[in-house]
Amino acid sequence: MAGRIKGSMTEGPLFLNIITYTIPIILTSVLQLLFNAADLVVVGRFCGSISVGAVGATGSLTTLLINFFIGLSVGTGVAVAQSHGARDDERVFKTVHTAIPLALCCGVVLTVAGVFLSKPLLELMGTPEKVLPLSAVYMKIFFSGTVFNLVYNFAASILRASGDTKSPLIFLSIAGVVNVVLNIIFVTVFHMDVAGVALATIISQAISAILTVIALMRREDASRFFFKKMHFYKECLGKILKIGVPAGIQSSLFAISNVLIQSSVNSFGDIFVSGASAAANIEGFQYVMMNSFYQSALNFTGQNVGAKKYDRVKKIFRICLTSVVVVGIVTGVLENVFGKQLLSIYITDSDKAIEYGLIRMMVIGLPYFLCGMMEIATGVLRGMGASMEPMIVSIIGVCVLRVVWVYTVFQIPAFHTPEGLYSSYAVSWIITFLVQYILYKRLLKKKIKEQA
Repeated sequence: MAGRIKGSMTEGPLFLNIITYTIPIILTSVLQLLFNAADLVVVGRFCGSISVGAVGATGSLTTLLINFFIGLSVGTGVAVAQSHGARDDERVFKTVHTAIPLALCCGVVLTVAGVFLSKPLLELMGTPEKVLPLSAVYMKIFFSGTVFNLVYNFAASILRASGDTKSPLIFLSIAGVVNVVLNIIFVTVFHMDVAGVALATIISQAISAILTVIALMRREDASRFFFKKMHFYKECLGKILKIGVPAGIQSSLFAISNVLIQSSVNSFGDIFVSGASAAANIEGFQYVMMNSFYQSALNFTGQNVGAKKYDRVKKIFRICLTSVVVVGIVTGVLENVFGKQLLSIYITDSDKAIEYGLIRMMVIGLPYFLCGMMEIATGVLRGMGASMEPMIVSIIGVCVLRVVWVYTVFQIPAFHTPEGLYSSYAVSWIITFLVQYILYKRLLKKKIKEQA
């Protein structure tokens, strides 16, 4: 059955198990991304390109505020996977019952921060005046429901680390249908514009969170969840934070660099923002495919490190790396071949905005497989228990490099163009992957030596 691997991650044919495990993650991630895509399509069809820009302009900022806490769910997944691999049921149980209350607490903190900081941060980014009021409304409503977002992500991480990728797919499919239906109702019947699509997103996320928690409560292994047994177990919380905090910091700093890029995009005007927002949303489908193999690399590596099967870790790295290169090249080519048609789904009232979107798709979309390679190296390193090292490498290789690029290369008249701005992505991906690959080889050698 797709989504449930044969045996455990530490046994059986790796290629078949990884592909079987990854496909539902890809489908789940695509559906999750469709939440925002549905928002953009509905407002684009019924409200115009300014509303598209209003929703799209919030993307990098919402990601900035959410990503740190989502990083903690990565720590949860690694802790559960390694405990399963070591056959330590007690530690699995304690990790699960530490993770869910952690998600609830983080959700409350994020809601308060998001609601009160939305407008000031949008202004700081230089969001165009035509877009700003609608963007602020969308963000405040969106952040009101982040508790559901985090609970879903933490619970789904536990399910995936336990070998189940099918359940999150089913639950998100249900929530996705609800999201699209509510989008149309709130916008076309109640004329709520961006507020309607934000509210629809919250409701759909609540549904997916509730269903995922119920799935944990019905499990028959050590990952089974009981509300009455929620407790912050010190050792398990430390393990989650050890992996999760660096992962969250890395993701947040990635988002900071993207906020800076978004600020530079904003400098080209509101029509450019609309085109870039639509292209970035399409590009997001590429990213989730890359990230799905990252999650597979993370969890398969975690379980096999827990079981001390390091030969399988080498194979996991090769299989996942090859997979993202193939998937990245194919999707990059298809995205550019059908670029105009895809952008026309989002934008119906501006040929110029579509033209701007095509530029981003060419410069960032075609070499996107490089991002996938970087993701796999990060996933394997984290699965092996190293999180600080990939964080530092990624901060320097991606965040610092892009910031430097914006203030140096992008300021040169010949490179002060959309192409000049977007080129920073591919350069940062290549450099970061090469350094992470060296770290992976050294860490694997160290673990094999310790085992001997």
